[in-house]
Amino acid sequence: MSPLDPVRVAAAERLATAASGSRGVQHLTELAARLLDAPGAGVSVVGAVQTVTGATGWRGGSVGSRLPLAESLGVFVVTDRAPLVVADARAHPRLAASPAVSGGEIVSYLGVPLLDGRTGLVVGVLAVFGPQPRAWSDADVALLAELAAPVATELELSAVVGEFEAGKLRWGLAIDAAGIGSFDWDLASGALHWDERCARLFGYEATELSGTAEHFTSRLHPDDAPRVTEQLATTFETCGDFNAEYRVVLPGGETRWVHGRGRALPDGTGVAARFVGAAYDTTDQRLGDARVARVLESMPAAFFSLSRDWTFSYVNAEAERVLGLSREELLGGDIWELFPAASGSVFEEQYRGAATSGELAVFEAYYPPPLDSWYEVRAWPSPDGLSVYFLEITERRVAQERARRTAERLSLIAEVTAAFSASLDQGQTRDALTVLARAVVPVLGDWVIVSLVEQGDRLRDVASWHWDDDLRPVAARYADLRLAALTSTAPIVAALSTGEPSIVDDVGAAVGRTLPAGEVSDVFWQLAPQTAVALPLVARGRTVGAMSVYRSADRSPASAEDIATMREVADRTALALDNLRLYEQQRRMAEDLQRSLLTEPVQPGHAQIAVRYSPAVRAAHVGGDWYDAFVQPDGATMLVIGDVVGHDTVAAAAMGQLRGLLRGIAFRSDVGPAEVLGDLDRAIQGLQVHTLATAAIARFEPGTAGGPTRLRWSSAGHPPLMVRDPDGRVTVLGGERFDLLLGVDPLTRRHEHDVLLQPGSTVLLYTDGLVEGRGIALDDGVDRLRALFTGLGAQPLEELCGGLLDQLRPGDSEDDVALVAIRLQDGPSDGV
Repeated sequence: MSPLDPVRVAAAERLATAASGSRGVQHLTELAARLLDAPGAGVSVVGAVQTVTGATGWRGGSVGSRLPLAESLGVFVVTDRAPLVVADARAHPRLAASPAVSGGEIVSYLGVPLLDGRTGLVVGVLAVFGPQPRAWSDADVALLAELAAPVATELELSAVVGEFEAGKLRWGLAIDAAGIGSFDWDLASGALHWDERCARLFGYEATELSGTAEHFTSRLHPDDAPRVTEQLATTFETCGDFNAEYRVVLPGGETRWVHGRGRALPDGTGVAARFVGAAYDTTDQRLGDARVARVLESMPAAFFSLSRDWTFSYVNAEAERVLGLSREELLGGDIWELFPAASGSVFEEQYRGAATSGELAVFEAYYPPPLDSWYEVRAWPSPDGLSVYFLEITERRVAQERARRTAERLSLIAEVTAAFSASLDQGQTRDALTVLARAVVPVLGDWVIVSLVEQGDRLRDVASWHWDDDLRPVAARYADLRLAALTSTAPIVAALSTGEPSIVDDVGAAVGRTLPAGEVSDVFWQLAPQTAVALPLVARGRTVGAMSVYRSADRSPASAEDIATMREVADRTALALDNLRLYEQQRRMAEDLQRSLLTEPVQPGHAQIAVRYSPAVRAAHVGGDWYDAFVQPDGATMLVIGDVVGHDTVAAAAMGQLRGLLRGIAFRSDVGPAEVLGDLDRAIQGLQVHTLATAAIARFEPGTAGGPTRLRWSSAGHPPLMVRDPDGRVTVLGGERFDLLLGVDPLTRRHEHDVLLQPGSTVLLYTDGLVEGRGIALDDGVDRLRALFTGLGAQPLEELCGGLLDQLRPGDSEDDVALVAIRLQDGPSDGV
């Protein structure tokens, strides 16, 4: 169907005019965004233009805004009369050109059609969307389609209420324009006098302003005459007030509704002598009410009205069905008597709150058997009482609860995976298992014990947790005692033997009654478990532990979904534990390899040298940091510091190759640092050592005894050297990284620098792990090192190196660190 079909456009414009700003539509829009976990959602009516009637998280569409169809995504839902499911609109042939898509606000999009209750035509769209690609599931489409029905009903209700209010307004204006007729009836003589307006109401000419009671009663509708006559007699007898609405039949046969109000006035004896009052035409209002009633009867949503005394004044057919009572049983009945469970509940609280505050009340509530259902309710007050629109949403609540439990289980798995991995990265196995225990409770059980297979295949309970603070130490004590007291038939034994979960419906019978008398039995019965699931922790064919999850008698046994979640958690935990074992093997191997290559430095006669190497804290993060110190044939001392890119055994092996190559290249007389780095770069290419590395080389050429030492250095992308003069002043040599890394370009030109150093000067060479870290930039780290070097530089070299590492290296560093310090001394100038 064309989006500009006149019948469809007219139906859409009717809803668009009334629904903009509807709190009900906005509430359902926000509910759609929450249920589908979407950044944005919108309800739009699509007529000649797209009118936004509900929006959340949508910068380009505020409520009431109108968009051309050329910029509309919803128009495709209207045209296709089917859901539009788009994971990435930027690649969609029809949507990519939309400003909302090209501007990046809408990338993923899911829209379902909204049907007009009168015509059955698609008049709008309910959509959720976000700025990132998303693969919408069938469950997402089904859930949004389920929400479309109450949204369409809310749009229709807004239109009906709007039409009703507009009818009342038109009626009020008509009364103001036509006026209200008045009358004066002399009860003694029977003479009836009315004004021109009142005469016309009863079909008399303006000249017929005087008459008798017969002029009034003769025009009453035959069906209403007995009721009106009886009510008038009562009014005259009691000298009371008259208030009635009735039909009059005009001379031409037309029937008109009239609302009359009056009062009987007594004479000196207390007998009614006159009856005065007014009347006005209510025909239009009656017809409007009838139209609204017809719409309300055809609505798929339940609707009823309550009078100010809390009795039912109107009930539509759907309300009869949902409430389980007939219209005859409901009308005139007191809501609190007909539905006693509503007294003191959220229903009474919200109904009375709306009546008192005069504001709309929107809520969801459960009514117990015989209804046994959840309802979404909107109650708005009026001068006559309370109007209530409600939907039976039990299936939706069940779906929401199922989705909530699913999300809770998925969140548990994600939390366990993240927290457990973080703890294992630090090698903190027991801390990680405590994290696991705390995450499992109370989502999967009331309390839990986690066990670990230790050396010698010995099982040990290492972590426990209970949701109740008071019972938490009791659970911990049971974990200390239970393994020694369990028999071979215990569930955990069965789980470990079979490699499958062991499900126990009566833990007291299976375990409690087999425990020996004493403390272990006492704490077991204090915990009072009813059901349990014992799961082995198995990874790569190895059993690494077990997890026992318990529930008390006041909680239902674990469902199939719960057990599936437990297995997922157990499998992830087992894999993480086994990974830790493999990581530890790799870490030890790499660290042993690296330490075997980092020998003690030479100690030349003109200087003292101290070195430090500290591996990464994180398991298996052994890197390629290295140092070297040796004396060249001409007596100069050469110090080397380097860092191979990477943190694994490959990096450690590459470091060994580079260190060996550099030693061979540098062990010549009068060869300088720049020449060594250049030759090493060419050797890396020629020998196909596929690696990248930073390095800095410092050559110390001693002068005459007591004289200065010449320092020549060159850097291949390495952090700068630092020098502390004997007077305590620290200089950063160069202050920035120098030439390209090794392994990038063998033809790059290497630069060399030199400076004269006095005896007592101290020089630092270090890798970036000392000055860089999580949240610490290199320049900031260099500044911190410089300040600390200034303060600690006078200490003995060994203490200096230890102090720098202790104070600068973060406790959770993921990088290894190499550090070399040399202090020049007065001594012989012949090298060694």
